[in-house]
Amino acid sequence: MDVQLVRSFLLWCTAMNYAILVVWFLVFVAARDRLRAIHTSWFRLGDEQFDALHYAGMAAYKIGILTFNLVPLVALSVVR
Repeated sequence: MDVQLVRSFLLWCTAMNYAILVVWFLVFVAARDRLRAIHTSWFRLGDEQFDALHYAGMAAYKIGILTFNLVPLVALSVVR
């Protein structure tokens, strides 16, 4: 496999994953009450729990993006 192909792949993966993260954040900010109503119909969650779960989920997703997409991309760029 060509290194340039892997770098391009990782760049696109990073961009798409950050787009998903931004959409998640925007939906959480813009439609928080509706989103909370949907989730509380499935689970018993308080306001603090709902916010903490989404915040922790976004943080874990962002750490995953950094670990599995951005760091390898930077490493391949440095090695080049």
